[in-house]
Amino acid sequence: MSKVAYISTYVPKRCGLATYTHHLRQSVRAARNWRGLDPVLVVRDQAAPVNGADPALWPLAKTSRAAYRKAAERLNHSDVALVSLQHEFGIFGGEAGEYVLELVDRLEKPLVTTFHTVFERPEEPYRSIQQRIAERSDRIIVMSRKAIGYLSNAFGVPESKIRFIPHGTPQPIEGRGEIRRELGWADRKVIMTFGLLGRGKGLETIIRALPAVVRAVPQTLYAIVGQTHPEVKKREGEAYRHELQELARSLDVEANIVMVDRYMSEEELVRYLTACDLYVTPYPGIQQITSGTLAYAVGLGRPVLSTPYVYAQDLLEDCGELLVPYSDIALWERRMTELLRDGDRLREWERRMDRIGAEMRWPQVGREHLRLFEDMLRETAEDRPALEAK
Repeated sequence: MSKVAYISTYVPKRCGLATYTHHLRQSVRAARNWRGLDPVLVVRDQAAPVNGADPALWPLAKTSRAAYRKAAERLNHSDVALVSLQHEFGIFGGEAGEYVLELVDRLEKPLVTTFHTVFERPEEPYRSIQQRIAERSDRIIVMSRKAIGYLSNAFGVPESKIRFIPHGTPQPIEGRGEIRRELGWADRKVIMTFGLLGRGKGLETIIRALPAVVRAVPQTLYAIVGQTHPEVKKREGEAYRHELQELARSLDVEANIVMVDRYMSEEELVRYLTACDLYVTPYPGIQQITSGTLAYAVGLGRPVLSTPYVYAQDLLEDCGELLVPYSDIALWERRMTELLRDGDRLREWERRMDRIGAEMRWPQVGREHLRLFEDMLRETAEDRPALEAK
């Protein structure tokens, strides 16, 4: 049986990339109906343990150049057929994660790289690092169609080498009414945002729009779910959270906001998303190429409103009225009010999001990855065994 090795952070680390890689590994394994374990080179701080219950988790010390060279040697001498690199600049050691090049440059196995960040106009030091990885990769996966053009234009990567596969999401669950009752939301119209809290999320836009929405729909509740980002907390404590609370008090909508300030398991997050009426991502940064939280909301069939950053434009390309400029408070007021007041309209958007989300759920995304892995091995290494069921 041919194996796929993944390079990434990994659970139980509380990190979106760790969770993503865990689901990818599990869904590819399920798609090929295999009982074995594909190895994961787990990028970790020197002191962080690797889950001993899974013998296929191989530690990779983040800040050691030598560890990356040794990892390449281990892969080259293993029975791994293909390597899947989950690339994000911040998870690897060195400036802009440059240490990963020690591994990539020495790797002799076929390499498929998923770029979780892609810039339209990359600058140094990110540009040269990403270009070297792109050139060495046999295939590249992106989660936004726009990223295909960005990579092609910036680095001269042939578009035939790049594959769009959606960001994976959980399957919808039953019992929405019961979940809403358990959360105390049964009689509320709930707007929700999820994610690590920090400046740049644009949450003040929703709070500033809230007074007008509450006048029209008094049962409105804005749920801000998630802890403050650890790095933000180191720099400024809970200053941003307190500023949002003070803004809510000054606008007299404090009673219409709830902050769930804790880390959530994925199971809990799915319950909260399922229970909300409208999910919002009011991010001001227009170049954001992926958003796991927006992907999850759409994958679970929830109506959404978003600023028109790159990923949102791509995901919601035929849903223009769901894209609202960051600075247009009046339009945010109007769009949120229209959706929360009109149950039929809200249900129609639920159906449309569910249709989009059907292509994003992990079983489908796992099958797409498996097809790509098999095609790549057939094309680039015909003497290697194809990935097939045991």
